Amino acid sequence: MPLEIVTIPCLSDNYAYLAHDRETGETALVDIPEAGPILDELDRRGWRLSHILITHHHPDHVQGIDAILAAHPARVVGAAADAHRLPPLDVAVKEGDSVRIGGETGHVIDVSGHTIGHIAFHFPQSHVAFTADSLMALGCGRVFEGTFDQMYDSLQKLAALPPETLICSGHEYTAANARFAMSIEPGNPDLISRVGRIEEARAKGLPTVPSLLSVELATNPFLRADQPGVQDGVDMPGADPARVFAEVRRRKDAF
Repeated sequence: MPLEIVTIPCLSDNYAYLAHDRETGETALVDIPEAGPILDELDRRGWRLSHILITHHHPDHVQGIDAILAAHPARVVGAAADAHRLPPLDVAVKEGDSVRIGGETGHVIDVSGHTIGHIAFHFPQSHVAFTADSLMALGCGRVFEGTFDQMYDSLQKLAALPPETLICSGHEYTAANARFAMSIEPGNPDLISRVGRIEEARAKGLPTVPSLLSVELATNPFLRADQPGVQDGVDMPGADPARVFAEVRRRKDAF
């Protein structure tokens, strides 16, 4: 039975996620931007946390953990490479390690770039990946600590997941990302259609994440550096996709 996924808006534009196994009652929380909305959702559903999965060390992804643990003494899982600046970990993981939530095994993927030691969690049976600030809806995280090549390689790992994978990213940045994507590939019909859906959702106050990987592959310029439309959009026809990606990221930084 697939995990039940709940998206929880936090702070001004963050998201936390609950992943609940109905058979065992085990529930994982992915990232902790603030405690209040998460505790409210857990209370409303009558769920108890068994795990907390941390993707990276930035405050807007960890700062609510003390209040959560005071109410739900869960096992805390995070990257061994990032352990020196994460809250205390019960389980330190690296790429290739696994995390079991109820009846399902999730796989740890190193997605360094935004930060060194950023990880994602992929649960293949449930077709879901928690990517935080690596792959985002119509975007990717700013490269703060890593290199453009690292971020490109990380995104390639995520792009290779099954296209039906639900991408649970960390922020409501999609409308701004859409404006930038249109500046790169304005003739992409899938992108044009998606922008309309995003505008409609945001006008109603609805979230635009999670998103399907298949949709990201068709519209996200950071996953399309090998496509002529994106290459032409940055005046780099036929160039190496890693170089095209770096140019797209530089343009986004200045957009």
